[in-house]
Amino acid sequence: MNRRHSRATPSARGDAGHAHHAHEHGHEHGSAHDPGHGAHDHGQYGFPALGRKPGVYLVSPSGAVPERERIDQARVHLKALGFQPVLDRAALLRDQRFAGTDEQRLAALERACSQKHPIVMATRGGYGLSRLLPRIDWKAMADSGKRFVGHSDFTFFQLALLAKTGAISYAGPMASFDFGGKRVDDLTAALFAEALRGELEILSFESEQADPVDCRGILWGGNLAVLTSLLGTPYFPRIRGILFLEDVNEHPYRVERMLVQLAQAGVLAKQRAIVLGSFTDYKLTAHDDGYDLSSVIAWLRKEVKVPVVPGLPFGHVRTKATLPVGAKVGLATEDGMAYLVFAEHGHAH
Repeated sequence: MNRRHSRATPSARGDAGHAHHAHEHGHEHGSAHDPGHGAHDHGQYGFPALGRKPGVYLVSPSGAVPERERIDQARVHLKALGFQPVLDRAALLRDQRFAGTDEQRLAALERACSQKHPIVMATRGGYGLSRLLPRIDWKAMADSGKRFVGHSDFTFFQLALLAKTGAISYAGPMASFDFGGKRVDDLTAALFAEALRGELEILSFESEQADPVDCRGILWGGNLAVLTSLLGTPYFPRIRGILFLEDVNEHPYRVERMLVQLAQAGVLAKQRAIVLGSFTDYKLTAHDDGYDLSSVIAWLRKEVKVPVVPGLPFGHVRTKATLPVGAKVGLATEDGMAYLVFAEHGHAH
């Protein structure tokens, strides 16, 4: 069976670099490499198949958009990819640091849920979604059948949607950060289009320090700070699966502090694997005395007896995968490579 691959080569800090697509890769049936499903025309994970030029509804549920021109540029790039971007009427509002008042941002999400376009993409992250969680109609969001896409602060929406309904969303690019520049990272754009169209079957990436693993489970996670802040709330998914994590502007000791909390809360030990994306834009000091992100990973391996797979091309970096949050996937490692296998259907419950 032909399989779509995307191979991303990350640097030592997890920033993805060189990449290429589409080659043959064979494994024994029944392992994580082969869940027995391929890409089909009828869509994926229960979503209806996308049309030839699917609409992408751009909404701002968190921070205010500082540069209108980046949204204009994002619309150009999305059109070039074969999508039809449509901007919500409140997407460029500002109320203090937010993209409008809580009421305006909540109304924007409700419009996104009821409008006709199949894909809903956040313009940017920042902060603001956690204030809205108790007021969102999660059943309506799930029943809408929309493919919700974003990362960073949008992790609040994705994890709450998963916890409340089991519905799948996509951790992936956002309009301003990923599509708002003069040029778009080719791999990010290709992975977004392939994942949303149900064409991506295997994501392969270099992971020289990966622990041996061959498993299946529900893929979930996202921004570490956001995920940790949901502990003890009704919006924290209770999943034994494959947890992926990333963060930005967090010193390694703060990353470790959040992992300690997740470990002591019993979350990490329940996972089949922990996949680490990029942890970027922090500065070490003389006081660290050699303590860095590799020290954190060493602590994690010692403390939690769960396979750890670094190098996932995802986070606040230019090259990022688009990942189905809440979908059943396979994960395997061999010879310095890791493989995420996306089955045709997956659901958390």
